[in-house]
Amino acid sequence: MPNRKLIRPDSQDLKKDVGPRGVRRKQTPPEQTNAEEYYYLKQMANKTSMVVVLTNDEVLHGWIEWYDKGVIKLNRKREPNLVIPKHNIRYMYKESEVRRSAKRPVSDDDDED
Repeated sequence: MPNRKLIRPDSQDLKKDVGPRGVRRKQTPPEQTNAEEYYYLKQMANKTSMVVVLTNDEVLHGWIEWYDKGVIKLNRKREPNLVIPKHNIRYMYKESEVRRSAKRPVSDDDDED
């Protein structure tokens, strides 16, 4: 029977890769996921009607024409178009979501006192 030699890495090399305690650390997540960019691009391409609620509780309706790192441009039908700093936006949502939720029937369970 031929003499076979087992090939395995040196144990010293393995210890260098693992670290001092033998546990590998998880990589830190990326700082930016580009989810915001994807969302804006999708709404811009479809010209989705959006509702933007500002930090002073003002509600604006329109569609996003373009965005930048710090601002979005909101086009509106009857009022002038606006460039809104992102730090002034509390939240935004699709106008169609309001219509959908208004069509839902109210169940008897919701009216409990």
